[in-house]
Amino acid sequence: MSEIITAKSAGFCFGVRRAVETAFSIAGTGADAVTLGEIIHNPQVVDRLAAQGVRPVASPAGTKPGQTVVIRAHGVGAADMAALEGRQVVDCTCPFVAKVQRIAAEETAAGRLFLLAGDPDHPEAKGIVGHAKGPAYVFRNEDELKNLLNEFVQSDEISVSVAAQTTFNRIAWKNLQEIIEKHCTNAKIFDTICSATEERQQEAAEIAQKADFMVVVGGQESSNTQRLQEICSRFCKTILAESKRELDKNEILRHNVIGVTAGASTPADIIKEVLKTMSEILENQGEELSFAELFEQSQSAEKLYTGKRVKGIVTTVTPSEIHVDIGAKQAGIVPASEISDTGTAQIEKGEEIELIVLKVNDQEGIVTLSKKRVDAEASYDAICKAYEEQATLTGTVTDVIKGGVLVACGSLKVFIPASLASDRRMEDLSALLQKEVAFKVIEINDRRRRAVGSVKAVLQEARKAKQEEFWAKVEIGQVYQGEVKSLTSYGAFVDLGGVDGMIHITELSWTRIRTPEEVVKVGDQVEVYIKDIDPEKKKISLGYKKTEDNPWAVFTKDYPIGTVTPVRIVSITAFGAFAQVIPGVDGLIHISQIANERIAKVSDKVAVGDVVDAKIIDVDYDKHKVSLSIREALTGNEEAVEPASEYASDVAGIEGVTIE
Repeated sequence: MSEIITAKSAGFCFGVRRAVETAFSIAGTGADAVTLGEIIHNPQVVDRLAAQGVRPVASPAGTKPGQTVVIRAHGVGAADMAALEGRQVVDCTCPFVAKVQRIAAEETAAGRLFLLAGDPDHPEAKGIVGHAKGPAYVFRNEDELKNLLNEFVQSDEISVSVAAQTTFNRIAWKNLQEIIEKHCTNAKIFDTICSATEERQQEAAEIAQKADFMVVVGGQESSNTQRLQEICSRFCKTILAESKRELDKNEILRHNVIGVTAGASTPADIIKEVLKTMSEILENQGEELSFAELFEQSQSAEKLYTGKRVKGIVTTVTPSEIHVDIGAKQAGIVPASEISDTGTAQIEKGEEIELIVLKVNDQEGIVTLSKKRVDAEASYDAICKAYEEQATLTGTVTDVIKGGVLVACGSLKVFIPASLASDRRMEDLSALLQKEVAFKVIEINDRRRRAVGSVKAVLQEARKAKQEEFWAKVEIGQVYQGEVKSLTSYGAFVDLGGVDGMIHITELSWTRIRTPEEVVKVGDQVEVYIKDIDPEKKKISLGYKKTEDNPWAVFTKDYPIGTVTPVRIVSITAFGAFAQVIPGVDGLIHISQIANERIAKVSDKVAVGDVVDAKIIDVDYDKHKVSLSIREALTGNEEAVEPASEYASDVAGIEGVTIE
């Protein structure tokens, strides 16, 4: 009797299942809908959709106003999406394909040459290149890659980014990577082969090495199905069958071990139909095995293999584990460590839960299961969706590790690099511990099921929104409360809420200061007003000094001409001395007004720092000039004595001093 080995991973992958279920759901509503291209590369699925009224169209031009347009799992180019503006669009692009589309757009927008390993005639490859914003090329093999590198990459001055079609052959991709790394030391290489594709390829190779004949079930146009056929053909004779009609009875009968696998776009009923037909061929030769037994064996094996999802009813709950009935002969056990971080506390008897098989022990009749891993996969799916849609997620910082922090998001932890943990440099990341943060997923590692996030991206988006709102409303004279963000030798920068403005050092104080630190410090909350705006350069000048604090306003009010007041000598010149009346207002005491008698040197009578009584004898309010007299304060004589002629040349032209 021939042995048939069925691949456990055969059938729809996540992206295809989502696209097909969405399309049939829309068809079930009776909506006027079309798919842009065949929803997947499987003729049976396409025909079934058409029978329900949802037919494929070749281009956006084939759609009509009011129609719902379903985007195929392979995705489409940016031009096609733009052409559908105004239509009701349901995007069923596989998240892994959408990731490559984003890479193509971002890398070419950055001025890099984009190369894609794949089939240039395949719709997925066309759609990916259709998102590029610069030069992008597709290559099938080593020769085509070398030709592209020789033509476009003559030196390291040209930056190159390389990715692969999601269904590309993993072994071939590794060989191509070596060539790329050898020719381009500055190349950015993105691992974009779908994890489901890789799993199928690896399992198909393992089965083909045991079998002497392989049947790959799937559409002739399906890229991932073609890759499976290529891989299996290296080990044994392999055929590609779209349905049972492609099966050759004689081929089935002449081989002892037959392997069966299927592409990611092959429906389960087509796989069952092929298995049933093979079973009937063998039965007609007098064997006892029926299709029902064959398929049941296949299904039983699937229920027991490591990584399989199952549903179970909780029968017993203990502090250390729970027992579940999964509909198999083995007893299902979930250790407390595989339930959740809180153990069995939230699980109740009779509850139905979804689980993943960790280990099958047929000798002891036990299946070890995990609920935590199901939750982790759900969290990972949510993270992938957020990555695809560029949505914002929230989570709690649980760990500070080398190079960054870990943020709990559902049942997974997302790594946030230190440089992306804030929009400002942080020396001590422990300040973020146990704090809830908003972040965006910027990178997904499908093979390791890990994600990298950025808090900085969310903060920058929020800041940009605040900036747009600020510039839409700002006017000269408006008053704001802000935080001093940084200090320089020439002023202080203040955060007004998403926008920075600068207080020049001369605007910080009415008195002369050497550094801004004399008035404000980083972190201070200050009240400022808009002094000037440059919308084109996005620059804002801020005022900080209050009019009521202006020393000249105080002086004008409290120190009229004729007032005698103590003043402090601040500097001495050949023609007189300057004295401070109040902080911010200095006056000149001409040499002729220092004493009642003529003096040769000002320093003979006063020194810097001396406090003396002086009379205000003249004020130029426009030019902020004050004339003082010690002499009149001493004598009480209100009429100034003429300066001696020998002083006349010293003071000629000096502002604030009049010589008669």
